[in-house]
Amino acid sequence: MQALILEATVDTPGIILDPANNLFEISGKSYPEDTKEFYQEVLKWMELYSAAPNQKTNFIFKLKYFNSSSYKPLFDILGKLEAIRNKKLDVKVEWHYKTGDSDMLEAGEEFADLFDIPFTYQTF
Repeated sequence: MQALILEATVDTPGIILDPANNLFEISGKSYPEDTKEFYQEVLKWMELYSAAPNQKTNFIFKLKYFNSSSYKPLFDILGKLEAIRNKKLDVKVEWHYKTGDSDMLEAGEEFADLFDIPFTYQTF
């Protein structure tokens, strides 16, 4: 499966979805002008990946900020990861947040409560 790599901009996160190198990461800030349009390609890629995933998927979220309209696509990505885990495959989420950013930590904890996926938390 071909990797999906999107460079970060001022208002969109950098995205690396590279199964060949087992690298899955969303990093930066997420407040695109048209959230649905921006994440459409990512969610389509996740749908295809979930049909034939790696044995192990370690997904890294390293967001400095995301707005309320980005919540739904992030939720949908985690839903795809949970579907992969339900196939008895190894799926983990690393939730990175800036030291002292309790809001971003709480966002990760809220997502962890909603999905049956092991989460770990790390500061940067």
